[in-house]
Amino acid sequence: MIVLGIETSCDETAVAISKDYNILHSEVSTQTIHRKYGGVVPEIASREHEKLLNDMIHYTLSKVKILKSEIDGIAVTQGPGLAGTLITGVSFAKGLASGLKCDIIGVNHLEAHIFANFLADPNLEYPFICLLVSGGHTQIWLVKGLRDYKLMGETRDDAAGEAFDKGARILGLGYPGGPEIEMLSKKGDEKSIVFPKALMQNKNLEFSFSGIKTSLLYYIESHEVLCKEDVAASYQAAIIDTLITKLKWAMDKTNCKTCVIAGGVAANKRLRKFVKQKIKNEKVIFPKLSLCTDNAAMIAYLGELYLRRGYSSKIDFPVLPNMKLA
Repeated sequence: MIVLGIETSCDETAVAISKDYNILHSEVSTQTIHRKYGGVVPEIASREHEKLLNDMIHYTLSKVKILKSEIDGIAVTQGPGLAGTLITGVSFAKGLASGLKCDIIGVNHLEAHIFANFLADPNLEYPFICLLVSGGHTQIWLVKGLRDYKLMGETRDDAAGEAFDKGARILGLGYPGGPEIEMLSKKGDEKSIVFPKALMQNKNLEFSFSGIKTSLLYYIESHEVLCKEDVAASYQAAIIDTLITKLKWAMDKTNCKTCVIAGGVAANKRLRKFVKQKIKNEKVIFPKLSLCTDNAAMIAYLGELYLRRGYSSKIDFPVLPNMKLA
């Protein structure tokens, strides 16, 4: 089966081809235009997707020498994401599916991030714990099988990636904030400042990152002279340590011996290093860096999983900006 994947949930325009669960080619175009605004401008993002999608699909098909007529199905991000950018991708996918008379399926972006780990390790077995951590979500899931998920904990306010973006803005850094803070942290002492870690009592699996963001703001305002490297390193350490601690608690609670890390923050090198140190007796899987951030390879792969099982969407399916996983 050949499945075309399309991802336009935010500011990455992405296209990929999956054939028999193998990703033949994955193409991602990151919209750098948003950097000067310090964040994603939805209207601009939608227009960029519209400009890029057609050429990217033609290029991807030519790279793998596949004709449009050979496509068996199209998988496209249905949500969650920005309403306008989702509409751009879904509308394009519907038009193409109608013209090709092939099946189409709307894919949950969060679910696709989880299943990107099967591309990292095809031998991954259920059940496993997933730490899903990105700009918009910070959640811990118990994954028992396809369509069988239990939410164990999530953020009550800001997501971890959002805390990095807002923290970078407070520090006068660029966007996206996670890589900027990680780069600055390399020369800093992460033990120099103690930032608060919320909801750490009684092995609570909920998250809260609004307090640490406020603490960072107060710290900057109350110190005329400061070492930004130390501040960034300490801020990053507090966020990452919270994620790792709660992931370990979730594994202990469920007695799961395997965990996977999904989402954009999974690219953070400190997270990758210290997860393996703290959870050293269990199996830890990270997708490769290109599968951490938004991409269409995960959409195409998950779409093929569903299409092969007989699932598909009606042509009039809606976009769901606040789409839930369970």
